[in-house]
Amino acid sequence: MRYNGSKETWDMRTTQQFSITLPLDMAEVVADKIRSGGYASVSEVVRDGVRALIERDTAIERWLREEVVAGHQEYLEDPSKGVPADAVLNRTKSRRAA
Repeated sequence: MRYNGSKETWDMRTTQQFSITLPLDMAEVVADKIRSGGYASVSEVVRDGVRALIERDTAIERWLREEVVAGHQEYLEDPSKGVPADAVLNRTKSRRAA
């Protein structure tokens, strides 16, 4: 059930139609996906792209919750475990130079 914009009306549709405009290079990628047989329609390509975006966002949110927040909490509990930003930058620069 989805709200259709009216305060008193609910729509039982399970899909939403959109009209989109893509840059030519992206449109060509979509067309290539269909021509190659990997997808049957533009809608399938877009749905798969949105699913990939959802998966990426979910992975980033999980990383933030499980690692970044946990690491920050660990630092707050014992600031001596922290590494100064300039030390991290210098280490990164030296790795790139190697």
